[in-house]
Amino acid sequence: MENKVYNPAIRPAERLSLVNEYYFSAKGKEVARLNAEGKDIISLAIGSPDMPPSPKNEDIELICCSTFEQVFEEMSADRTVIGMAAIENTIAGSLLHNYELLRDSGATIIGEHKLHISHSIMCLPEDNWEDITEVNSHPVALMQCRDFLNRHPAMKVVECEDTAGSAEAISRLGLRGHAAICSKYAAPLYGMKVLEEGIETNKHNYTRFLVFCNPQRANLLRDIRQTNKASLVFSLPHEEGSLSQVLSILSFYKLNLTKIQSLPIIGKEWQYMFYIDLTFEDYTRYTQGIDAILPLTQELKILGEYIDGKQSL
Repeated sequence: MENKVYNPAIRPAERLSLVNEYYFSAKGKEVARLNAEGKDIISLAIGSPDMPPSPKNEDIELICCSTFEQVFEEMSADRTVIGMAAIENTIAGSLLHNYELLRDSGATIIGEHKLHISHSIMCLPEDNWEDITEVNSHPVALMQCRDFLNRHPAMKVVECEDTAGSAEAISRLGLRGHAAICSKYAAPLYGMKVLEEGIETNKHNYTRFLVFCNPQRANLLRDIRQTNKASLVFSLPHEEGSLSQVLSILSFYKLNLTKIQSLPIIGKEWQYMFYIDLTFEDYTRYTQGIDAILPLTQELKILGEYIDGKQSL
């Protein structure tokens, strides 16, 4: 899917469906007013009914990117850009490459959102069930709707670059007999007809998104003293008990470990970078805990401090 810019001046009452369910970036004069959970950007991107649009969205420009790398390239080229990318899914697991992109980019995480992923099947308005011979979508979405597809073996399954992009292509090209699997919010955007909603196999499917920006703008976008979650990355000496020492100190300072992910360090056999998320109630105790583990770690970097995001319904 080619890079596209949608609605440079989005009216407050408008909803913009998520064109790609995994990555996008945004920029605008008023984007500095974004709250810590990233809801204003999310509401533009996913059209979630529990996130009402705000007048400050008028100056936000949504930039849909074709790769995760492109999100970070947009940020590098323009410091006003705020990026957003998926980091993990409750079914597919972690998106490991995005951890490396975050660390290498120097971006600061300022928020997160846990989005409920629900898929619908849609077609051109003049088509009906009996007309559908081919269904298009991203491979991950197709996998998540496997049971539904197994119940309709006559439909040819064709993989595409993204979910809503398949709906856009069907609409733009007038592909009769084709259907797309994507978010229901894509239907009004592309003039499609929803045949069935909620066709995913597992109804407890959530994707966690991180919102991030140029570090020089981070404090304009969130009040650091109000944060209660942090993401860190560090390496450890290849010694017995090195990780357990760090975890014990974090526990002593009442820091709750919510995720730990290890990635091998290229060129250093059996050595790893550790990416951790932790929550806390007292920001001062949190900073004391970080100071305490600093001598035990190598290359420790705080990727971001933000408000713990809640799951959408």
